[in-house]
This record gives sequence, C-alpha cells and structure tokens, in this order.
Amino acid sequence: MRWIGGRESDNVEDRRGMPVSRGVIGGGIGTIILVVAALYFGIDPRVILQQMPNGGPPAVTTQQHQKDGADPLADFVSVVLADTEDTWKDLFRRNGKTYQEPKLVLFSGAAQSACGFADAAVGPFYCPEDHKVYIDLRFYQDLKERFKAPGDFAQAYVIAHEIGHHVQNLLGITDQVQKAQRSAGKVEANRLSVRTELQADCFAGIWAYHANRSRSILEEGDLEEALRAASAMGDDCIQRQSRGVVVPDSFTHGSSDQRVSWFKRGFETGDPGQCNTFKQSSLSLSGTFGP
Repeated sequence: MRWIGGRESDNVEDRRGMPVSRGVIGGGIGTIILVVAALYFGIDPRVILQQMPNGGPPAVTTQQHQKDGADPLADFVSVVLADTEDTWKDLFRRNGKTYQEPKLVLFSGAAQSACGFADAAVGPFYCPEDHKVYIDLRFYQDLKERFKAPGDFAQAYVIAHEIGHHVQNLLGITDQVQKAQRSAGKVEANRLSVRTELQADCFAGIWAYHANRSRSILEEGDLEEALRAASAMGDDCIQRQSRGVVVPDSFTHGSSDQRVSWFKRGFETGDPGQCNTFKQSSLSLSGTFGP
C-alpha cells in the first residue's frame, strides 16, 4: 500500500503507556458493542462485563501523536485515518451532508471509553457515544499470526471497517439498530448485528475504491490482503478455530463469505447506496445516504 508521505490526521490520541482506571458510563449500545466485540474474538462476554463496575470514568489526559517518524506503525494508522477523513468528507458533501471526523485512540493493554472499560483482548472497536475508534496496535500482530492475514492493507481494512461504524453512527443507522434490537429476540438481534457489521465491511470497500481512484494507494496484492483479513475474521472461521463447531444463529459479524462479498461490493461499486444490508430484514432503511 502506498502511504508513506501521505497526510497524517490530527485526530489521533496516543494513550499508550498511560495508567487506566476502570469505570463505566452510559451503557446500551456501548456495552452491546463491547460484548459483540468479545464474541467476535471468541471471548466469553462475561469476562468483559465483570470488568465493568458502575461509576464515572476517570479523568484521562490525552496527548497528540507526535509526528517524528520514530513510530512507523502509528504513522501508518494516522495516514490511513486521514485518508478515510478525505474520502468520507467528500462523499458526505456530495450528498448534502457534513462529515464529522472521529478520533482514533491508540492504547496499550486497556482503554477507558464512553462505552466502558476494555482490555486489548476485545480488539479494535468503535464507541458511538464518544465518536472514537480504539485500537491497541499489538492487535496487528494477532492479525498476522492468529488470523494469518499479514500486510499493510489488511491493517488498513481494520481501520476502515471501524470508521464504517462511525459513518453508520452519523447516518443514524446505529440508533435504528439499537432500537430494533431492544424489542427483538436473541437470534434476530444477532442477525441485525451481522447486517450492521457487513455494512461496515461494505463501507470499508467504499473507502478503498475512492482512495485508490483519487490517490492510487493500491499495490499488487493489496486487495488480496484485505479479502484474506475479511475472510479470516468471519464468524464461522473464528468459531471453528475457537469452539470446533459453527453455530450460525450466534453469528454477530457474518460468515467469511459474507464479509468478503460485502467488502468486494463496496470496492467494486464505490456507491454507498449499494451497502444497504438491511433490505428484507425487520429493519428497513430507505438507503444509506437517503433522506
């Protein structure tokens, strides 16, 4: 992936090495997202819920990422974030909307968000309550070794997927899903979660399409890296590895084939209107960029 020399984002908070106290505010969709993330990575959600005592969050002092060239992986993340900002800002503008840039928090070991406390085992996640993406950069080692999905564009896909959740939040899709899940049974709630995640995959593909068209970021083999990552993180693949059995009704992110298919749809069309994964579901959206 061609990224060296690209614009770096001013929206990176570097909390690595900072002490973190446990505490939770809010709940609802934030707690759901952390639990879903736990299921995503084959973790018992109770492990996370037991780590979420009541009480307000501690005061956390953030520091801006220092652009000194001494931290290439952090520089890479910052460039990818900036590229998503440029892409989505333009797409929102074309549709008469204003894109609000999210923050990306780098943490090590554990992080306190408006959605609750989470340790690195949760993996990268987006908190809609504070409009921030959280990532421990050591996850990329897991991506390479556990998921067998190495490569810088696989890493970029992870960020673009989380930014896809931010786009959903700005469009009001997150709120609609939350309301529908409150009145749904467990199986239907899981299905809505799957549709949400697949749409984020499609939005990741949308970013890749426009970023490559505008800035020629892709090199040979990059697309295959992203598809390999999407496939490796399918629910069926993860369940087969962690449990030895696949239970479709418990899926929260979609199968490997589904994740690959929706990323490819976004990448091949470049049209956010093609990312309506909620058609023929209990939650019908008029269109991802519709009124």
